[in-house]
Amino acid sequence: MHLSALYRYPLKSGRPEALQRSPSGLLGLAGDRRWMLVDAGNNRFLTQRAFPQMSQLSALYAADGSLLLDAPGFASLHVAVPPPDEALRGVTIWRDTLMVPDAGEAAAEWLSAFMGRAVRLVHVPEQRTRYLPSGYGENTDRVAFADGFPLLLIGQASLDDLNRKIGRPMEMLRFRPNLVIAGAEPFAEDGWKRIRIGQQTLRVVKPCGRCILTTIDPATGERSADREPFATLMNYRQKEGEAMFGQNLVADGDSVLEVGMEVEVLE
Repeated sequence: MHLSALYRYPLKSGRPEALQRSPSGLLGLAGDRRWMLVDAGNNRFLTQRAFPQMSQLSALYAADGSLLLDAPGFASLHVAVPPPDEALRGVTIWRDTLMVPDAGEAAAEWLSAFMGRAVRLVHVPEQRTRYLPSGYGENTDRVAFADGFPLLLIGQASLDDLNRKIGRPMEMLRFRPNLVIAGAEPFAEDGWKRIRIGQQTLRVVKPCGRCILTTIDPATGERSADREPFATLMNYRQKEGEAMFGQNLVADGDSVLEVGMEVEVLE
């Protein structure tokens, strides 16, 4: 088995970046989901679930943590990392409320024009990140703006199995993984507890329950009229009312992940 693909999502619900190599640690891949859009009125997080046009929003991550925003019909905008303890905004993501720095007026105006509604862009510095959902992981585990966990893994064979059942190919990026593993049996990842990729050990902490976001074509932002692949997943991967596809992981320590690295199941 080997790591066949690496993806980072600098802006939550924005377009992915395909990577060949990336540092990885407590918060997952370097720069992954450290930025987020919130409604300017109620400060709740925004995603493709309600705003599929976000699939067309590119936010490239720079080595200093800043973003380069781009979208069809818009001039690119560079956004610097705001100071960690200034212009703090209280935002809500799922059941968590946290104070994080606002990225300023230029970013808010640019993104509001793109979204067609008043929004703000926020950044989460490491010292302001969240704990994992109650009951999962260890009390030192943290997550940035990902839904609940720092890393998501999917086996390529699992997607191939799903595509055979649907009868047409579905893109891996509909499921927004960080790590794609090749060389395993379909859904082998369901039985893993600990794995090693290169020099990094990772804990498998929870299956990933999927939602309607999987029906959005990542290339066009259009929803599948037949609700695929979510409909088929609900038929054969349902557990406790959720369609399970992929596994959430937490890294132990810092390392570097690179496409092609061997994957070893430790437990």
